Amino acid sequence: MSVNAQSIILHQYDISPFSEKVRVVLGIKGLDWFACEEPVIMPKPELVALTGGYRKIPVMQIGADIYCDTQIIIRELERRFPEPSIFVGGDRGLGWGVGLWTDRTFFMAAVAVIFGGAPDAMGEEFKADRTKLMGRPFDTDAMVAGAPMMAEQLRAHLGWVDEQLGDGRDFLMGDKPGIVDANAYYNLAFIRWIFPAGAKSADAMPRLAAWERRVAAIGHGNRQDIPREVALDIAKAATSTEAVKADPGEPNGLKPGDRVTVMADDYGRDPISGELVSSSAQHIALKRNDPRVGDVVVHFPRAGFLAMRA
Repeated sequence: MSVNAQSIILHQYDISPFSEKVRVVLGIKGLDWFACEEPVIMPKPELVALTGGYRKIPVMQIGADIYCDTQIIIRELERRFPEPSIFVGGDRGLGWGVGLWTDRTFFMAAVAVIFGGAPDAMGEEFKADRTKLMGRPFDTDAMVAGAPMMAEQLRAHLGWVDEQLGDGRDFLMGDKPGIVDANAYYNLAFIRWIFPAGAKSADAMPRLAAWERRVAAIGHGNRQDIPREVALDIAKAATSTEAVKADPGEPNGLKPGDRVTVMADDYGRDPISGELVSSSAQHIALKRNDPRVGDVVVHFPRAGFLAMRA
């Protein structure tokens, strides 16, 4: 398997929970892909050269097209590789909404339980980095104090998953795995990697535990690793395949050619600026230039992100 401008390159690191979500989707679809290992903490010069400032993991690269955030990554994987679909039970719309639940309230409960139980698991440099990322103190002392209450919250979230499995189904939307499984699974995987004792409420739910084993058995598709410099060389040699397209329904009249700034609306609010190439209710794509990679087009979802004229 040789890497080229059509290859899936996932800029990730192995203990990244959000990368695990995408890796499960790659496994469901049985895809070949290349892992480009990025640092857990800043600086991330190669990643920033591709994205224009976005620093969160994972980021997917296909040639000179750069996809930021799991929502747009998975949407693009489904567009390019529709079979087998990640929509397996009438969840083509609501599957995305489940992702906002698992990425925010469910995820934050998992984080609180992990670092409330293992406050020194990642060290002081990690805490300082996440303080900058979050825009507020990454206060593990507060997490330790709040861990008993957050364990209750985590059990409630896990309980919803367990209830969904109550009729004996193998996966959350039926007999095949899909986007809802990938969304729900990665938080539990994250807990098991860092603070396994935090998963004790999951272990007390036999249906959930069996489902977790089934999702883990899907695997991650066919992975190979490549260096960061190789990924940058591919971007520089490639040309984006994103077509210029105006959206007449744009609520604020954004159109191709406008200078636009995009940033996340929760944390990691680093602004990324560029020339609008295309947009829709679910995506926005900006063309930008970096001396190391040349012209690239950076793609973001709309839900969870803010777009403004620069």
